[in-house]
Amino acid sequence: MSIKPSEVTPEPCFQLKGKSMLNLADWAPEEVEYVLNHAIEMKKGKESPFYSRYENALGGQTLGMIFEKPSTRTRVSFEVGMFQLGGQAIYLNTNDIQLGRGESIEDTAQVLSRYVDAVMIRTHAHETLTRFDQYANIPVINGLCDLYHPTQVLADLLTIKEHKGKLQGLRIAYIGDGKNNMAHTLLLGATMMGMDMTVASPDDDLPQADIYEKAKEMATQSGAQLHLTTDPHAATKGVDVVITDVWTSMGQEDEQEARMKRLEPYQVNTDLCSHAATDYIFLHCLPAHRGEEVTADIIDGGHSVVFDEAENRLHAQKALLYAVMSR
Repeated sequence: MSIKPSEVTPEPCFQLKGKSMLNLADWAPEEVEYVLNHAIEMKKGKESPFYSRYENALGGQTLGMIFEKPSTRTRVSFEVGMFQLGGQAIYLNTNDIQLGRGESIEDTAQVLSRYVDAVMIRTHAHETLTRFDQYANIPVINGLCDLYHPTQVLADLLTIKEHKGKLQGLRIAYIGDGKNNMAHTLLLGATMMGMDMTVASPDDDLPQADIYEKAKEMATQSGAQLHLTTDPHAATKGVDVVITDVWTSMGQEDEQEARMKRLEPYQVNTDLCSHAATDYIFLHCLPAHRGEEVTADIIDGGHSVVFDEAENRLHAQKALLYAVMSR
């Protein structure tokens, strides 16, 4: 997939070095756009006129990666991304580090700040990230928590921009569990960038109220439209992008039977997508459960861009690392 040229300015009018990424709402739209534009250039590799700028941009620097929850895409994309930028990454799982148990979060943050140049944390509670960030003096990146998944949504925004040529004014429908970390972050990311956003979910799975209110504020600022509905067919009418996620995330296994029954009407299938624009694209952060939240003919069909989306985790995260770590 070819992508359009981006605007990459050598010296932005804002300072990102040293800035943490805990929640997309903590960043301004122009800062997110800056990261996306660099991701576009990085994806071009040696064909980019800025290639030499990126080649060893993080030489001699180290990213600490703390995993309380495992992930294929998060680990590989961050580790490879640091390598490609000339740096290195250290993987720390629950057997290597006892965050908040054997040593307090506050002490761990201060110790690691003296060893590494940035930390990525994939954890359960968002509070873990905020406490760590409060005591660290290096950038802290949210690799996933119970409320937000900003690095994934950066990749989603990159993928949409890549395939649609823009973000402003596009229409997105998120179908399924509206109170999970993907729905919350998409609400914020889409409205921040001026995209009309609709979430279709059961009454019991609506987005968290304070996050929805923040998205409404951002929609007002960007001119985007924001809607909640329990009708998935109404949500997909004329949309440019259809997105879903698994119905049962890690830690929710005991609720699986009830969740599947409740969310069954929200399966993304041919009938549901027939209401979307003829050139819509389908996104899913993966891993996917074919036959549950999405049918095989959709995720493996011609409208699906899920593997471009997965690849773009690498490019978006490289750009984020470059923005907050490069000297």
